[in-house]
Amino acid sequence: MTILNNISLKEYNTFGVECYAKRFVSIDSFYDLQQLLKTEKDLFLLSGGSNILLTKDIEKLVVLINIKGISIDRENKNTVHLTVNSGENWHEFVLWCISQDYGGLENLSLIPGNVGTCPIQNIGAYGVEVKDTITKVEAIEIETGKLITFANAECQFGYRNSIFKNDVKGKYIITSVSFELTKTNHQLNTSYGAIEVALQEKKITNPTIKDVSDAVISIRKSKLPDPKEIGNSGSFFKNPVISTEQFLQLQKEYPAIPSYKISEATTKVPAGWLVEQCGFKGKRFGDAGVHEKQALVLVNYANASGLEIYNLAKSIQQTVFNKFKIDLEIEVNII
Repeated sequence: MTILNNISLKEYNTFGVECYAKRFVSIDSFYDLQQLLKTEKDLFLLSGGSNILLTKDIEKLVVLINIKGISIDRENKNTVHLTVNSGENWHEFVLWCISQDYGGLENLSLIPGNVGTCPIQNIGAYGVEVKDTITKVEAIEIETGKLITFANAECQFGYRNSIFKNDVKGKYIITSVSFELTKTNHQLNTSYGAIEVALQEKKITNPTIKDVSDAVISIRKSKLPDPKEIGNSGSFFKNPVISTEQFLQLQKEYPAIPSYKISEATTKVPAGWLVEQCGFKGKRFGDAGVHEKQALVLVNYANASGLEIYNLAKSIQQTVFNKFKIDLEIEVNII
């Protein structure tokens, strides 16, 4: 374990923004992490770098959590319980599960980032949220160095939200996440988005979890840019949930507005549609821009600064509010 000085973070964030860490250390084991916490408390935690936008250099000690490992805790005929260390790449873990015929995560294929950040954001896609398979989250308390276990209910999961983004933010380092997945009688979710269409195009009538995963990967690749080619962090804004009353008023003026009913009182509206209606889709402002195929994705075409991307996001928020009277909430963590 060696602390390095003045390290570029460009390769450690999927936006590819150039910022520097005054001090930087990569942690590969629980032991090293506990040893570090004996002398260092003021930390900036970095995992897959997929859900952050860096707008400035980091003065705190940047700690890259790179702890690997997957273990089977127990299993029976129908289910398997896994514990996965936080440094494992999320998509590679999902593909491993599919190779073992473990079901439950196939709709979450090709989401960037590492396993350790999945509960923080309660990642979700195509009708599935990771909270539905998580049994517990283990984390080290920074102040004491103690290992604490959070049961699923204690994580306070919500839409792209958890206790780790709120009450205990900055107090814990997630070291592992445990999942309960199916081995038989997989409950496939193919009704959301374009999955069913993709399966029909391939003439698949009795899909496997691999079929669903392949469909999701194909859809995501067709709509979302690869961060290795164009810097981005996936969806930049949350889909807003508004009152059904407000939605019905908007529907009168915009009959084509898409929606997802949440309850009798609330309706979800796709943020990407709102952004596109405001004319931002495919627009470029220097090296910062909005992706040409998905208006929900902000991109760094080459050398945009984090501040330039953030200013674009603020402009989008203001324009959407002026046109629709809807507040767009940023999903990405702004640093």
